[in-house]
Amino acid sequence: MTSTMHRSLTSIGVVTARPIAFVAVSLYTVAWLIFDRGSFDMHGGAALGAWFMTLFIQRAAHRDTQAIQAKLDELLRAHGDARSEMADLDQQEPEDIEDRRAAEKRRL
Repeated sequence: MTSTMHRSLTSIGVVTARPIAFVAVSLYTVAWLIFDRGSFDMHGGAALGAWFMTLFIQRAAHRDTQAIQAKLDELLRAHGDARSEMADLDQQEPEDIEDRRAAEKRRL
């Protein structure tokens, strides 16, 4: 159950970094304005602003993470002594990566 929840949360984080998330919030905004314009006030605008800013931040963080990962992958490929199992570490769940890092620290 817990690993399913972790995978789901990771998947949601990846999806919210995609342009489709912006489309979804935009469609929500349009529907709100069409069906209940009277309730769209300063608070509603602030809530939508917070949603969009969250998506922008998520997208920027995802882009930076992917860029760092690509650079590290290249370094691992270029360095002959690197352990190949580390190259696929980004496919694991964050908690598994943290556990692996803690085990590596204990090993050293």
